[in-house]
Parts: sequence; C-alpha cells; structure tokens
Amino acid sequence: MPAPPLWLRWLPAFYVAMVLAIEPITPVEWPVSFLLIALPLIAAYAHGPAVVAAVAVFALAFEGVLAGTPCCAGRSVGYLWDRHYVANYFCTSLVGVLGTLLAVHRIRRERALATVRSVAETAQRVLLRPTPGRLGRISLDTLYLSAAAEARIGGDLYEAVPTAYGVRLLVGDVRGKGLVAVETAATMLGAFREAAHDEPELSGLARRLERSMSRHAAELPGSEAAERFVTAVFAEVPDHEEVVRIVNCGHPPPLLVGGGQCRELHASDPAPPINLFALAGDGYRVDVVPFCPGDLLLLYTDGVTETRDAAGEFYPLVDRVRSWTAPLQPRELLDRLHADLLAYSGGHLDDDIAALAACRLADETDD
Repeated sequence: MPAPPLWLRWLPAFYVAMVLAIEPITPVEWPVSFLLIALPLIAAYAHGPAVVAAVAVFALAFEGVLAGTPCCAGRSVGYLWDRHYVANYFCTSLVGVLGTLLAVHRIRRERALATVRSVAETAQRVLLRPTPGRLGRISLDTLYLSAAAEARIGGDLYEAVPTAYGVRLLVGDVRGKGLVAVETAATMLGAFREAAHDEPELSGLARRLERSMSRHAAELPGSEAAERFVTAVFAEVPDHEEVVRIVNCGHPPPLLVGGGQCRELHASDPAPPINLFALAGDGYRVDVVPFCPGDLLLLYTDGVTETRDAAGEFYPLVDRVRSWTAPLQPRELLDRLHADLLAYSGGHLDDDIAALAACRLADETDD
C-alpha cells in the first residue's frame, strides 16, 4: 500500500503552526482556536486511526491552552470555560471521532484497492505475456497504457507467436470495458495462440478466430453475444521473404516506417471485426507489403489516434512519427510515442492503449 505524500503527512503540523501564528494578532472576539476543530479531519487524510485520535486529544488540549491564556490577543482574563469554548471542545471531540472512523475507512479502501491492483497485474501478466526482444529475424517490443490507474487491464490485447510460417502478430481491441471485455480478450488470445501454429494461411487464421469467437458468443444469453466483437489486425513476417502479410478486421491501419517514408497500410479490402463476419462474408483479403531490413512496423489500437489535446484535436500519429527522422528501434519508438502521447494529452489518457512494434533485423546473425 503506497504511503501518502510527505506534504500531506506534515499538513496537520503546518495547520497548527498557522493557528499559532495568527492567534496572538486577532481580537478576542475572533477566537482563531476554533479552527482546530478541523485538525482531526486533516490528519485523517494521511494517518491511521490511532494518530488521528491522538491529534484530536491534542487539539482539545491546545484549544484549552489558548482559551485559558490571558496574554493571547491582549486578554485580561482567560475563557477556558466560556460557553462558546465549551461548545468548541464538544465539536472537536465529535470531529475527532468522525476523523478516526474516516481514517479506518480510508485504510480499508486503500488495502482493498491494493489487492485489486495486485490481482489485475497478475491477470495482465497471464493475458498479456511479456514478449521477447527478438523472435526469428525481427526485434519487437510492446506498450500497454491504462487510462485509469486503478484498472491495469482492459479490452486491448496484443500477442506475438513464432510459428513454422514466420512470426505472427496480433493487436486487437474488444468493444466495451470491464470484466466482459477482459473475458473476451482472454478468449481471443487463447484462440490465437493455438491457431497461429495450425493455420498455414493468414486468412485461415483470421477465419479460425472468427469461428472461435462466434462459438464463444453463442454461449452467451440475449443481446450480449452480439456486442462482443473485436477489431483486430493480423500480421505475418515470414522467415525467408522480405514482406509482411496483413489482414485487417476493422482495425486502425498499421504504420510502416522505412526507406525515408512513413505511411499507413490501409487494407485493400477491409474485413469486419471478429464476430461480425456474418455482415460481410466474402472471405479475408491478405495484403502483402515489402518489409526490408531496417523497416519498422507499428501496430496499435485506436487509443493512440483518438487521444485529444486541450483543443479537442486528435493525435496526428503519422505526422508525429514522420517527424522523428532518426532510425529508431522498437523500444525507442514506443518510449517516444508514450512520452509524446502524455505531453499531447496533458497527462490524461481517455482510453487504454496497446501497441506492438516490430523491426526487421539486417540479417539473422545480428544480436
């Protein structure tokens, strides 16, 4: 459980110092010691119930000292048992009890949140396994950014699998949020990891996943089944050809950087998202694009291009990447993309982002 910031832990002391500073200079009609009523609540933001209770007792004693000291604010007599001060003691005691209960509740919520985060991180490691830095003739890296700090996983997914047909890549985005999206992403990833080794054609792999997701959706009640679709892009980098094969199922187009150019690889015949193939049904078109040594392929979800700045403008991915003229390795590209997205959005992301970058190596002997 993370500790509260240092300034928040010291805030009660600063508050008492402020009261001490202004009490001697205020008229007796304006008893600043009444401000100490809030002290237990201030302490409850960063301290446990025992500390908050001790702060409440201190506030009561300090109020009595200030009320009973004639020298404060030019008083000739003390006001220790004046009815207004007695009401002040009562209010401070009540706020002290409430602050102690608030501290108990806050600590319980923080522990529950820490448990949820731990479970989410474990689930993410199971669903989105770390990819190796190199598979076959390509080097690759991944990036996953969650829009909410409390939710480490969502419906965005990625995977890279070395097969007899080359390295096969998948980036997808499940419609919706929450546990339904996570369950659908798990089903999609499980089907891909199995079918990627069995299907010789990339179009057959997409068709296989369509059948798997359709069967899974058919087991769900009512209209919920139709809502579980996944936009996805499949890519295949063969071991002995300088090409990349792509099947796009309603997903943002991959970005190819190489040869002094940066361009989007739009599908010649886009397919509908996975689990919506009944809306089209003419098969999956495989696009073949030259992929030379040093070229870099970026697969991403729409959280990248739908990131907005303060003026509401969408993130210009192609223009930004094109401006990074120096050749970049996958990790360098993703780190720069990460920093640029946060700067563009003012540090606030509205959607989860999953991206996978692959860079073809110059030859098979490179490390």
